[in-house]
Amino acid sequence: MKNIVIINGHPNKDALNFALVKAYIEGAEQSGAEIKEITIADMEFNPNLQYGYHKRLDLEPDLIKAWEMILWADHLVWVHPVWWGGLPALMKGFIDRLFLPGMAFKYRPDSIFWDRLLKGKTGHIITTLDQPGWYYRLIYGRPSINQLKKSTLQFCGVTPIKVSYIGIVKTADENLRKKWIEKVKRWGKDNL
Repeated sequence: MKNIVIINGHPNKDALNFALVKAYIEGAEQSGAEIKEITIADMEFNPNLQYGYHKRLDLEPDLIKAWEMILWADHLVWVHPVWWGGLPALMKGFIDRLFLPGMAFKYRPDSIFWDRLLKGKTGHIITTLDQPGWYYRLIYGRPSINQLKKSTLQFCGVTPIKVSYIGIVKTADENLRKKWIEKVKRWGKDNL
């Protein structure tokens, strides 16, 4: 049985992302997986990594709870929109505050190399777009995916990571939204 944490990075509870998270959870529960959910918009924490890595800020209780869930998980599913080519600010702050040296990775003394402390975990990034996924990849170079997949998750040892695009959201009718929801439910059932 797989332990899955699904992380919702959208700040608006009326957004399609919340329906996608619900669908994934429904599918994963049908497969017998254990599921925990992190809704970043519901958390209370300072998203500003004020001192960088020079001085550690104490983690707020919501961040401690989220980190415990991430450590518990075998599989991390991230659901978020792409805004201005990147991640929503609150989601970026969540990552900045949690994926820290000594927690998610560890620099080696006198070396350019590091230890990946989240090895053994897999991931799936489900991102919503107001452009076709192929356009986002070819024209813009998919900066949010590069940031989350390569510069954060793989840097910390999470691999492999599947990437799925949902869009064009702004022009989608109700039938297309239902198809997307069913697709995400299947991904959950397959633990993708």
